[in-house]
Amino acid sequence: MANKFIFKKKIKKELNNVDKLSILITGATGTFGKKFVEYLLKNYKNKRIIIFSRDELKQHEMKENLKSQGVDLERLRFFLGDVRDYERLKRAFSKVDIVIHAAALKQVVAAEYNPIECIKTNINGAENIINAAIDCDVKRVIALSTDKAVNPINLYGATKLCSDKLFVAANSLSGAEGTIFSVVRYGNVIGSRGSVIPLFLKEKKNGLIPITDERMTRFWISIDDGVRFVNDSLKIMKGGEIFIPKIPSMKIIDLAKAIAPNCQFKVVGIRPGEKIHETMVSSDDASKTIEFNDKFVICPEKDLTLNIDYIKYNNLKGKKVNNQFVYSSELNKDWLTIEKLKKMIK
Repeated sequence: MANKFIFKKKIKKELNNVDKLSILITGATGTFGKKFVEYLLKNYKNKRIIIFSRDELKQHEMKENLKSQGVDLERLRFFLGDVRDYERLKRAFSKVDIVIHAAALKQVVAAEYNPIECIKTNINGAENIINAAIDCDVKRVIALSTDKAVNPINLYGATKLCSDKLFVAANSLSGAEGTIFSVVRYGNVIGSRGSVIPLFLKEKKNGLIPITDERMTRFWISIDDGVRFVNDSLKIMKGGEIFIPKIPSMKIIDLAKAIAPNCQFKVVGIRPGEKIHETMVSSDDASKTIEFNDKFVICPEKDLTLNIDYIKYNNLKGKKVNNQFVYSSELNKDWLTIEKLKKMIK
């Protein structure tokens, strides 16, 4: 196992110069994918940035939008395909150094009514990503996860938990000198498609805001912070970790008050598959979790010794959490007030 990490460090040095690398983003026409591409274009001079998604219209709109901003499209490749299609992925991954896997079926209610479709994309698609990455000698893969993957009660969360397990275990498949895989897990993204904000803004016009439950809390992160966190995790990953940013919580009722302070609120009950609160680190994972100033890292149990108080991890000093630790939206120490939410929404 020690040889594995020696080689991983060698790969890390080879990947320090991001400008020379080719990066592919699955689901690149989604909220995260578009912002991550913009981040790369602004901060790096990658050899190739490959937009991999299944919707030709969204790719066309993305291309036209970037062109209108004066972006040089020479470095971009627009690749139509579905993560369910292994052969297409294998073609797309040719000579790619890094893969950011953001493609998924994410709508909780839709997944409850279309379970097989969700499984095909989120689980079978993850397997295809892993196999194609190993077969094409991709250096690093980071898969995006969700707080709903922890102690899941809905199908979407269950498929993402399964996906997380696949990506962590994939490091054993790739061997000491192969692809390294890690996961980034965070909460609700402000303004993303499917976010509650557009719903509240729409209902604001009617003067009545539907609230699922006044007790409901959620983790909250901006898309810019999400992109930066993925990029930072990419630089320090060894393989098999789940990276979790420290982000604030907010109450759904406070969000409604921030958006529509003069409206009435009606409690309508939680939807199928919803939780009152969300968790990103459960007590079951506490024994292998390290806390840093800005993040938690759930380490692969077999790869790191966690029976010491402080651990040196990629030149970052972290501290092992206690075995009863839980990182959940209702127990979070960092909270967004109504005033802070108003500023973030603007």
